[in-house]
Amino acid sequence: MKVTPTAIPDVLILEPKVFGDARGFFFESFNQKVFDEAVGRHVEFVQDNHSRSARGVLRGLHYQIQQPQGKLVRCVRGAVFDVAVDIRRSSTTFGRWVGVELSEDNHRQLWIPEGFAHGFLVVSEVAEFLYKTTAFYSPTHERCILWSDPELGIDWPDTGIAPQLSGKDAAGSRFDGAELPS
Repeated sequence: MKVTPTAIPDVLILEPKVFGDARGFFFESFNQKVFDEAVGRHVEFVQDNHSRSARGVLRGLHYQIQQPQGKLVRCVRGAVFDVAVDIRRSSTTFGRWVGVELSEDNHRQLWIPEGFAHGFLVVSEVAEFLYKTTAFYSPTHERCILWSDPELGIDWPDTGIAPQLSGKDAAGSRFDGAELPS
């Protein structure tokens, strides 16, 4: 597996070795030993999630103020622009973001450790998105930062249509007023 740090070194792009021929392909999507070596610590996942969304759907920027979730994310159908925002107050990259295209063609995965807000925008007609989490979902602790906050300045790709948002995501907090984990 090829491991590439992003502009925020704790967020990693993981690219598996894909074996393909005329019949299709095979790759190892997760190996605990290889993953732990890549991130430099043992990580235990407790929940797997799967979402399906149409072009222009934007989900995020989500995080939990207690029970923070590390996420290993990938797109198995279509393509998404995936974003992680550093919300760790003590970090030298606090308030910075990284974005990576994840697709069924590039097989990339993104490791987003605890302490980040996360979101993605569907850039294909349809996308199916899978993610493993290090903590269980806790609706009472979930928060959302506004995807379009000018302070963050996320450069979302143009899908040709206005982003489609849930009510919760449309009402996200501005970064400067967001309740962040301590």
